[in-house]
Amino acid sequence: MILNKTSFIALFILISAIGLNAQTPKTLPKVTPKKVSTDSLKKKADQDTTKKNTLKDYKILLKKAKTTNGIFKVHQVETDYYFEIPFNLMDKDFLLVNKISSVPLAINEAGVNKGMNYENKVIRFHPNKLAKTVWVKTLVPQVESPEGDAITQSVKDNFVGSVIESFKIEAYSPDSSAVVIKVNKVFDGTEKSFNDVFNGIGLGTSAKTALSAIEHIKSFPKNVVVRSLLSTSVTEGQSTIAISVAVTTNLLLLPEKPMTPRFGDNRVGYFSTPRWYFSDAQQKLETRELITKWNLEPKPEDRARYLKGELVEPEKPIIYYIDPSTPRQWVPFIVDGIHDWQKAFEVAGFKNAIQAKLVTDTADFDGDDVRYSVVTYAASPKSNAMGPSVVDPRSGEILESDVIWWHNVMTSLQYWMRVQTGIIDTGARKNKFSEQQMGHAIRFVSSHEIGHTLGLKHNMGSSFAYPVDSLRSPSYTARMGGTAPSIMDYARFNYVAQPEDGVTNITPQIGVYDKYAIAWGYRWLDTKDPRKALETQKEWIAKHQNDPLYHYGEQQSPLNTVDPRSQSEDLGDNAMKAGEYGIKNLKRLVPQILSWSAEPGDSYYQAGKLYMATVWQWNTYADHVMANIGGYYLENPVEGDGKSAYTPVPKSIQQDAMSYLKKEIFNLPEWLFKPELLSKTFAIKDTPLGPFEYGPYNLKREQQYGLMYSLVNDERLLRLLEMESIHGKDKVYTVSQLLKEIRETVFKPTLNGKSLTLDERMTEQNYVDVLLVSADKLMDKINKKTLQPVSIVKSNLPELCDLTPRAFNENPAEGMLRKQDELRNVHVNSMTRTSDVASAKRGELMSILNILEKHKVRGDEETRNHYMDLMLRIRQSLKIN
Repeated sequence: MILNKTSFIALFILISAIGLNAQTPKTLPKVTPKKVSTDSLKKKADQDTTKKNTLKDYKILLKKAKTTNGIFKVHQVETDYYFEIPFNLMDKDFLLVNKISSVPLAINEAGVNKGMNYENKVIRFHPNKLAKTVWVKTLVPQVESPEGDAITQSVKDNFVGSVIESFKIEAYSPDSSAVVIKVNKVFDGTEKSFNDVFNGIGLGTSAKTALSAIEHIKSFPKNVVVRSLLSTSVTEGQSTIAISVAVTTNLLLLPEKPMTPRFGDNRVGYFSTPRWYFSDAQQKLETRELITKWNLEPKPEDRARYLKGELVEPEKPIIYYIDPSTPRQWVPFIVDGIHDWQKAFEVAGFKNAIQAKLVTDTADFDGDDVRYSVVTYAASPKSNAMGPSVVDPRSGEILESDVIWWHNVMTSLQYWMRVQTGIIDTGARKNKFSEQQMGHAIRFVSSHEIGHTLGLKHNMGSSFAYPVDSLRSPSYTARMGGTAPSIMDYARFNYVAQPEDGVTNITPQIGVYDKYAIAWGYRWLDTKDPRKALETQKEWIAKHQNDPLYHYGEQQSPLNTVDPRSQSEDLGDNAMKAGEYGIKNLKRLVPQILSWSAEPGDSYYQAGKLYMATVWQWNTYADHVMANIGGYYLENPVEGDGKSAYTPVPKSIQQDAMSYLKKEIFNLPEWLFKPELLSKTFAIKDTPLGPFEYGPYNLKREQQYGLMYSLVNDERLLRLLEMESIHGKDKVYTVSQLLKEIRETVFKPTLNGKSLTLDERMTEQNYVDVLLVSADKLMDKINKKTLQPVSIVKSNLPELCDLTPRAFNENPAEGMLRKQDELRNVHVNSMTRTSDVASAKRGELMSILNILEKHKVRGDEETRNHYMDLMLRIRQSLKIN
């Protein structure tokens, strides 16, 4: 029997009660207690107290120690490690930072790699001289109040730190200015208080202490670095997998005086950390978001020149070190991607603000030491990159940043470039690119990820600023730079430009928005009051509030896009026009797939993968278009700017979007499924079970069904109803209009009384099934959990860029963003089954049933069987006899 905590306490109370109240059984012999003298008892008590409270002699304890000096001394006695912590560092704020240093293949494949930061927390060491212990408390430094205010005492009482660990004081230093504690247990896997790596990376197991150990500890002027090897095992099915992970824990002393914070504004995209301000003068709590940024300031002697508008060097520049394990040919491009941000910092008033350095002395270099910001190169099959930062939560100051660069990201770059720009760029066609061609793309990814490490979030609304036809202009793209005003968009490569256009500037670059955002967050203001700074920041926003080049659009879930302007991998201000241009290039690409992917003697495996990427690119264009239907233009208006928070996409644009979809998804394009290509290869996707070769009929059904299901999903229809309730049905695109257009398009061959082709039957089957499945789901019982408010506890996982093409991603939405990062919480789906969505979908099924009844005897045998099948399915679902 396994007892949980509550059961154990109950059992303990029960046993205690029995022990206190039960009578001694008569069968037990009577024992006469032995008489013990009072002196003996006193002597034993004194011995126990002496043994319990006696401290060890400092010199004897550390006689054989190897000692490292730093922020505090670290002593190693064989396999035991001791910290000598001065009393003047007690109750100071330390940031505990845990990073992965090495991993085995089993979790490498899952995307866990060297350099990843999985757990940070603020701690304080607190001495208890009476108990001869040192406690470690952890706290969330989210609250602030003025000294002298009455409420400040209440703040102190209501936001205390929690004790997570206790160390016995082994000795005092000879001058009694420091205590010595043994720290093995928090670094060798015995305790999880400082480092819970296996829960941190999602394995949910504990370290096996017999197979875990501290490898080394180093002490530096501001931090201590501990490297440990921690081992565990994970059982999956019949197999048990041994896993050993090297982890590095940094104990970093935070600045005595935190950086002056800068308040966030949701019209400029910065990562942020929350802050609550209490004061006696308030009538309500003040809540703010502090943007995460480096503490970049002009040198004191240069501040007057800076304020006059001269460029000056910062007192402490931002420096990134290039991992020595980075392949040499890519180093210059990664460095260029870092230096590209120089021009953005110049707009903020700084020169040489951001620098890249090579590691010349590897003996003293530790990439996991938080003194270094590192572009870490990870040998991994994963195709991603990320730019996490270590942040002082008291102020939002970025203390250290890393870029984790997965080796296989080049595979993603190659497929994007071939599919999106191979027709207009001869260098982007073959299975292997030139170093210059690949390096150019690597530079783009380097710049994007460095942007994250500077505090910038994705700006998915940036690309909407460029008119679609302007992307076909060599002069416009050269002048504006690349494909969007922000490299923080997922704008990718220019698939709009046509071969005859002569456009060569086809890669995303740092643009107008990026320079503006860096200046907004980093321009030094001569004030220590973040509220005064915010007034100036608002004035900067107001200057550009109506210019689309400066628009910020938050990242959204790809499964529920609300604002069609803020999408991943889209280009231009009109998805329909951009999609049409993109498809023109795909039509040119498909006949070239075999020749681009297979030299004499090669298999057609690469051709199959390129074909799959082409199909998904076509799918992506349809997704971009579909977001306009039921879409809202979302803004964060302030008084006086004349903007609306929720504007339905104009009815005419939604109708244009529907026209595109009727052409592309209800009549699947023949050019995408050419027999000449399919005789050599099917579309191929790599999976953990090996390559999957997708038969064309299966692929058609899968692609069409997914798009249809998204088109009539409940969220989209509910948003249409919301706008109808506000503006009236004459001014907006309605649910009934949408469903009628779909029905008339899908069942047009039936209404014409003709025999249906295989593809036409497939389209009708897909649509009916989409309605059946979604209508059945509507009538499921309400899950009350979905009506609960979102938890305030947020994941501390770093921002992960989704650099895996959708064609090769197991879950296209996975890794792109976390739930709490969705664009606003526009809540429309409460009590869906009592909305008009349910009646609309059931009414649509009845309309289809009437059509089938009228035409059930028409057409050839396959067509009549098809009608009979659909009628039976609908009747069964609607429970019609």
